[in-house]
Amino acid sequence: MSDGNPSRVLVTGGAGFIGRRVVRGLLDAGHTVTVVDRNPFPSERVTSVVGDLCDPAVAGDGLGQATDVVIHLAAVTSVLRSMEDPIGTYKLNVDATFNLLETAKNRGVRTFLLASTNAVTGDVGNATISEKIPLRPLTPYGATKAAGEMLLSAYVGSYGMRGAALRFANVYGPGMEAKDSFVPRLMRAARDGKGVQIYGDGTQLRDLVHVDDIVAGIFAAWHAGHNGPLILGSGESVTVNDILDAARAVTGAEIPAEYVSAKPGEMPAVVIDISAARELGYQPRMDLKAGIATVWPEFSEKAK
Repeated sequence: MSDGNPSRVLVTGGAGFIGRRVVRGLLDAGHTVTVVDRNPFPSERVTSVVGDLCDPAVAGDGLGQATDVVIHLAAVTSVLRSMEDPIGTYKLNVDATFNLLETAKNRGVRTFLLASTNAVTGDVGNATISEKIPLRPLTPYGATKAAGEMLLSAYVGSYGMRGAALRFANVYGPGMEAKDSFVPRLMRAARDGKGVQIYGDGTQLRDLVHVDDIVAGIFAAWHAGHNGPLILGSGESVTVNDILDAARAVTGAEIPAEYVSAKPGEMPAVVIDISAARELGYQPRMDLKAGIATVWPEFSEKAK
Protein backbone atom coordinates (compact mmCIF):
# COMPACT_ATOMS: atom_id res chain seq x y z
CA MET A 1 0.00 0.00 0.00
CA SER A 2 1.17 3.52 -0.77
CA ASP A 3 1.83 5.41 2.46
CA GLY A 4 1.59 8.79 0.76
CA ASN A 5 5.36 9.25 0.57
CA PRO A 6 7.18 9.57 -2.77
CA SER A 7 7.86 6.19 -4.39
CA ARG A 8 10.24 4.99 -7.08
CA VAL A 9 8.04 3.77 -9.91
CA LEU A 10 8.83 1.93 -13.13
CA VAL A 11 6.31 2.40 -15.94
CA THR A 12 6.69 0.05 -18.89
CA GLY A 13 5.18 1.38 -22.08
CA GLY A 14 5.41 4.79 -20.46
CA ALA A 15 5.88 6.63 -23.76
CA GLY A 16 2.59 5.26 -25.08
CA PHE A 17 -0.93 6.64 -25.04
CA ILE A 18 -1.92 5.56 -21.51
CA GLY A 19 1.65 5.58 -20.23
CA ARG A 20 2.22 9.27 -20.86
CA ARG A 21 -0.82 10.18 -18.77
CA VAL A 22 0.23 7.79 -15.99
CA VAL A 23 3.73 9.27 -15.90
CA ARG A 24 2.34 12.80 -15.77
CA GLY A 25 0.15 11.85 -12.81
CA LEU A 26 3.08 10.25 -11.01
CA LEU A 27 5.31 13.26 -11.52
CA ASP A 28 2.57 15.63 -10.36
CA ALA A 29 2.32 13.55 -7.17
CA GLY A 30 6.07 13.83 -6.53
CA HIS A 31 7.14 10.29 -7.39
CA THR A 32 10.43 9.34 -9.04
CA VAL A 33 9.74 7.71 -12.40
CA THR A 34 11.65 5.42 -14.76
CA VAL A 35 10.13 4.60 -18.14
CA VAL A 36 10.94 1.56 -20.26
CA ASP A 37 9.71 1.85 -23.83
CA ARG A 38 10.85 1.26 -27.38
CA ASN A 39 10.66 5.03 -27.79
CA PRO A 40 12.41 7.61 -25.58
CA PHE A 41 10.23 9.49 -23.13
CA PRO A 42 10.03 13.17 -24.13
CA SER A 43 10.99 14.67 -20.77
CA GLU A 44 14.14 15.01 -18.71
CA ARG A 45 12.06 14.65 -15.54
CA VAL A 46 12.12 10.85 -15.91
CA THR A 47 14.82 8.25 -16.42
CA SER A 48 14.19 6.81 -19.88
CA VAL A 49 15.36 3.29 -20.74
CA VAL A 50 14.94 2.64 -24.45
CA GLY A 51 14.64 -1.00 -25.44
CA ASP A 52 12.48 -4.05 -26.02
CA LEU A 53 11.18 -5.79 -22.90
CA CYS A 54 11.52 -9.10 -24.72
CA ASP A 55 15.24 -8.62 -23.91
CA PRO A 56 15.54 -9.56 -20.19
CA ALA A 57 18.44 -7.11 -19.78
CA VAL A 58 16.09 -4.22 -20.53
CA ALA A 59 13.88 -5.15 -17.58
CA GLY A 60 16.96 -5.20 -15.36
CA ASP A 61 18.05 -1.78 -16.58
CA GLY A 62 14.61 -0.36 -15.93
CA LEU A 63 14.27 -1.73 -12.42
CA GLY A 64 17.72 -0.73 -11.27
CA GLN A 65 18.33 -1.54 -7.60
CA ALA A 66 15.62 0.45 -5.84
CA THR A 67 12.15 0.29 -7.34
CA ASP A 68 9.03 0.27 -5.17
CA VAL A 69 6.27 -0.12 -7.74
CA VAL A 70 5.97 -1.47 -11.29
CA ILE A 71 3.12 -0.31 -13.54
CA HIS A 72 3.32 -2.72 -16.48
CA LEU A 73 1.54 -1.24 -19.49
CA ALA A 74 3.78 -2.47 -22.32
CA ALA A 75 1.93 -5.06 -24.41
CA VAL A 76 0.50 -6.03 -27.74
CA THR A 77 -3.00 -4.59 -27.29
CA SER A 78 -4.59 -5.24 -30.69
CA VAL A 79 -6.91 -8.23 -31.04
CA LEU A 80 -6.38 -8.35 -34.81
CA ARG A 81 -2.59 -8.05 -34.51
CA SER A 82 -2.57 -10.88 -31.97
CA MET A 83 -4.38 -13.13 -34.45
CA GLU A 84 -1.92 -12.23 -37.20
CA ASP A 85 1.15 -12.65 -34.96
CA PRO A 86 0.35 -14.93 -32.01
CA ILE A 87 4.03 -15.74 -31.43
CA GLY A 88 5.09 -12.11 -31.14
CA THR A 89 2.08 -11.43 -28.92
CA TYR A 90 3.07 -14.30 -26.63
CA LYS A 91 6.66 -13.09 -26.39
CA LEU A 92 5.73 -9.60 -25.20
CA ASN A 93 2.56 -10.31 -23.23
CA VAL A 94 3.74 -13.50 -21.49
CA ASP A 95 7.51 -14.04 -21.73
CA ALA A 96 8.40 -10.41 -21.07
CA THR A 97 5.87 -10.22 -18.24
CA PHE A 98 7.38 -13.31 -16.62
CA ASN A 99 10.91 -11.89 -16.92
CA LEU A 100 9.77 -8.58 -15.45
CA LEU A 101 8.03 -10.31 -12.54
CA GLU A 102 11.08 -12.45 -11.80
CA THR A 103 13.42 -9.47 -11.89
CA ALA A 104 11.02 -7.43 -9.76
CA LYS A 105 10.88 -10.22 -7.19
CA ASN A 106 14.67 -10.43 -7.05
CA ARG A 107 14.98 -6.63 -6.67
CA GLY A 108 12.47 -6.45 -3.81
CA VAL A 109 9.67 -4.63 -5.63
CA ARG A 110 6.66 -4.33 -3.31
CA THR A 111 3.81 -3.70 -5.78
CA PHE A 112 3.18 -4.85 -9.35
CA LEU A 113 0.25 -3.43 -11.33
CA LEU A 114 -0.53 -5.21 -14.60
CA ALA A 115 -2.61 -3.70 -17.38
CA SER A 116 -5.06 -6.42 -18.41
CA THR A 117 -8.38 -6.53 -20.25
CA ASN A 118 -11.94 -7.76 -19.99
CA ALA A 119 -11.18 -9.85 -23.09
CA VAL A 120 -9.80 -12.50 -20.69
CA THR A 121 -13.41 -13.56 -20.06
CA GLY A 122 -14.27 -14.15 -23.70
CA ASP A 123 -17.83 -14.00 -25.02
CA VAL A 124 -20.36 -13.93 -22.17
CA GLY A 125 -23.20 -12.67 -24.36
CA ASN A 126 -25.03 -9.79 -22.73
CA ALA A 127 -24.12 -10.89 -19.20
CA THR A 128 -22.47 -8.38 -16.90
CA ILE A 129 -18.76 -9.03 -16.51
CA SER A 130 -17.41 -9.06 -12.97
CA GLU A 131 -14.11 -10.21 -11.48
CA LYS A 132 -15.80 -13.57 -10.71
CA ILE A 133 -16.46 -14.53 -14.35
CA PRO A 134 -14.29 -17.54 -15.42
CA LEU A 135 -11.50 -16.85 -17.90
CA ARG A 136 -12.33 -18.18 -21.38
CA PRO A 137 -10.48 -15.92 -23.84
CA LEU A 138 -11.30 -16.10 -27.55
CA THR A 139 -8.11 -14.68 -29.07
CA PRO A 140 -4.34 -14.80 -28.56
CA TYR A 141 -4.60 -11.28 -27.09
CA GLY A 142 -7.09 -12.35 -24.45
CA ALA A 143 -5.24 -15.60 -23.77
CA THR A 144 -1.87 -13.93 -23.26
CA LYS A 145 -3.38 -11.36 -20.92
CA ALA A 146 -5.02 -14.18 -18.95
CA ALA A 147 -1.63 -15.89 -18.75
CA GLY A 148 -0.09 -12.66 -17.45
CA GLU A 149 -2.77 -12.49 -14.77
CA MET A 150 -2.00 -16.08 -13.70
CA LEU A 151 1.72 -15.34 -13.49
CA LEU A 152 1.05 -12.27 -11.38
CA SER A 153 -1.24 -14.27 -9.09
CA ALA A 154 1.50 -16.88 -8.64
CA TYR A 155 4.11 -14.28 -7.70
CA VAL A 156 1.72 -12.59 -5.28
CA GLY A 157 0.93 -15.94 -3.66
CA SER A 158 4.50 -17.21 -3.55
CA TYR A 159 6.68 -14.20 -2.85
CA GLY A 160 4.66 -11.73 -0.77
CA MET A 161 4.39 -9.15 -3.54
CA ARG A 162 1.20 -7.10 -3.90
CA GLY A 163 -0.27 -7.33 -7.35
CA ALA A 164 -3.37 -6.13 -9.18
CA ALA A 165 -4.47 -7.20 -12.66
CA LEU A 166 -6.33 -4.13 -13.89
CA ARG A 167 -8.84 -5.08 -16.56
CA PHE A 168 -9.28 -1.98 -18.67
CA ALA A 169 -12.38 -1.35 -20.76
CA ASN A 170 -11.97 0.47 -24.12
CA VAL A 171 -9.71 3.41 -23.26
CA TYR A 172 -9.83 6.67 -25.23
CA GLY A 173 -8.68 10.23 -24.72
CA PRO A 174 -6.03 12.76 -25.78
CA GLY A 175 -2.86 11.34 -27.27
CA MET A 176 -4.47 8.81 -29.63
CA GLU A 177 -3.18 10.22 -32.93
CA ALA A 178 -1.18 7.08 -33.72
CA LYS A 179 -3.81 4.57 -32.54
CA ASP A 180 -6.10 2.59 -34.85
CA SER A 181 -8.99 1.95 -32.48
CA PHE A 182 -12.51 3.16 -33.22
CA VAL A 183 -12.42 6.63 -31.64
CA PRO A 184 -9.28 7.84 -33.49
CA ARG A 185 -10.62 6.34 -36.71
CA LEU A 186 -13.76 8.44 -36.21
CA MET A 187 -11.65 11.52 -35.56
CA ARG A 188 -9.58 11.02 -38.70
CA ALA A 189 -12.73 10.44 -40.76
CA ALA A 190 -14.28 13.66 -39.43
CA ARG A 191 -11.10 15.63 -40.12
CA ASP A 192 -10.62 14.24 -43.64
CA GLY A 193 -14.28 14.27 -44.70
CA LYS A 194 -14.37 10.49 -45.05
CA GLY A 195 -16.42 7.62 -43.66
CA VAL A 196 -15.73 4.68 -41.36
CA GLN A 197 -16.33 0.96 -41.43
CA ILE A 198 -18.36 -0.52 -38.61
CA TYR A 199 -18.00 -4.24 -37.94
CA GLY A 200 -21.44 -5.81 -37.57
CA ASP A 201 -24.65 -3.78 -37.32
CA GLY A 202 -23.36 -1.30 -34.74
CA THR A 203 -25.64 -2.49 -31.94
CA GLN A 204 -22.83 -4.27 -30.11
CA LEU A 205 -22.22 -2.79 -26.67
CA ARG A 206 -18.95 -1.28 -25.52
CA ASP A 207 -17.73 0.42 -22.35
CA LEU A 208 -15.60 3.44 -23.26
CA VAL A 209 -13.53 4.93 -20.45
CA HIS A 210 -11.50 8.13 -20.59
CA VAL A 211 -7.76 7.77 -20.09
CA ASP A 212 -7.77 10.15 -17.12
CA ASP A 213 -10.34 7.94 -15.39
CA ILE A 214 -8.09 4.94 -16.03
CA VAL A 215 -5.14 6.76 -14.46
CA ALA A 216 -7.28 7.50 -11.41
CA GLY A 217 -8.23 3.82 -11.25
CA ILE A 218 -4.61 2.68 -11.39
CA PHE A 219 -3.74 4.99 -8.52
CA ALA A 220 -6.80 3.87 -6.52
CA ALA A 221 -5.75 0.20 -6.82
CA TRP A 222 -2.18 1.03 -5.82
CA HIS A 223 -3.09 3.22 -2.85
CA ALA A 224 -5.55 0.61 -1.56
CA GLY A 225 -2.98 -2.19 -1.82
CA HIS A 226 -5.40 -4.22 -3.95
CA ASN A 227 -4.53 -7.81 -4.78
CA GLY A 228 -6.14 -9.72 -7.65
CA PRO A 229 -8.20 -8.67 -10.66
CA LEU A 230 -9.97 -5.33 -10.78
CA ILE A 231 -12.23 -4.06 -13.56
CA LEU A 232 -11.80 -0.43 -14.58
CA GLY A 233 -14.20 1.27 -16.95
CA SER A 234 -16.94 3.86 -17.11
CA GLY A 235 -19.58 1.44 -15.87
CA GLU A 236 -21.92 2.57 -18.67
CA SER A 237 -22.16 0.61 -21.91
CA VAL A 238 -23.13 2.25 -25.20
CA THR A 239 -23.60 0.89 -28.70
CA VAL A 240 -21.07 1.44 -31.45
CA ASN A 241 -23.78 3.48 -33.20
CA ASP A 242 -24.00 5.67 -30.07
CA ILE A 243 -20.25 6.31 -30.28
CA LEU A 244 -20.64 7.26 -33.95
CA ASP A 245 -23.46 9.67 -33.10
CA ALA A 246 -21.40 11.25 -30.30
CA ALA A 247 -18.49 11.77 -32.69
CA ARG A 248 -20.82 13.40 -35.24
CA ALA A 249 -22.22 15.71 -32.55
CA VAL A 250 -18.77 16.76 -31.28
CA THR A 251 -17.08 17.23 -34.67
CA GLY A 252 -20.03 18.48 -36.69
CA ALA A 253 -19.01 16.08 -39.47
CA GLU A 254 -21.32 13.69 -41.29
CA ILE A 255 -18.99 10.65 -40.95
CA PRO A 256 -20.78 8.20 -43.27
CA ALA A 257 -20.80 4.61 -42.00
CA GLU A 258 -20.28 1.41 -43.99
CA TYR A 259 -21.45 -1.71 -42.14
CA VAL A 260 -19.29 -4.78 -42.81
CA SER A 261 -19.06 -8.29 -41.39
CA ALA A 262 -17.88 -8.58 -37.81
CA LYS A 263 -14.28 -9.72 -37.26
CA PRO A 264 -13.46 -13.03 -35.53
CA GLY A 265 -12.98 -12.58 -31.79
CA GLU A 266 -15.29 -9.55 -31.58
CA MET A 267 -17.37 -9.62 -28.41
CA PRO A 268 -21.05 -8.79 -29.03
CA ALA A 269 -21.30 -6.96 -25.73
CA VAL A 270 -19.06 -5.54 -23.03
CA VAL A 271 -21.14 -4.74 -19.96
CA ILE A 272 -18.99 -4.46 -16.85
CA ASP A 273 -19.47 -4.24 -13.11
CA ILE A 274 -17.10 -1.68 -11.55
CA SER A 275 -18.47 -1.97 -8.01
CA ALA A 276 -15.23 -3.50 -6.68
CA ALA A 277 -13.24 -0.53 -7.99
CA ARG A 278 -15.82 1.91 -6.58
CA GLU A 279 -15.28 0.37 -3.15
CA LEU A 280 -11.64 1.47 -3.43
CA GLY A 281 -12.70 5.06 -4.13
CA TYR A 282 -12.66 4.88 -7.93
CA GLN A 283 -15.18 7.24 -9.52
CA PRO A 284 -15.15 7.70 -13.32
CA ARG A 285 -16.04 11.30 -14.17
CA MET A 286 -15.98 11.74 -17.95
CA ASP A 287 -19.10 11.12 -20.04
CA LEU A 288 -18.81 10.11 -23.70
CA LYS A 289 -19.44 13.43 -25.47
CA ALA A 290 -17.26 15.39 -23.06
CA GLY A 291 -14.54 12.78 -23.42
CA ILE A 292 -14.59 12.80 -27.23
CA ALA A 293 -14.43 16.59 -27.07
CA THR A 294 -11.01 16.20 -25.40
CA VAL A 295 -9.80 14.02 -28.31
CA TRP A 296 -11.07 16.04 -31.27
CA PRO A 297 -8.77 19.12 -30.99
CA GLU A 298 -5.60 17.09 -31.61
CA PHE A 299 -7.04 15.89 -34.91
CA SER A 300 -8.89 19.03 -36.03
CA GLU A 301 -5.90 21.30 -35.43
CA LYS A 302 -3.76 19.21 -37.78
CA ALA A 303 -6.25 19.92 -40.56
CA LYS A 304 -5.60 23.69 -40.32
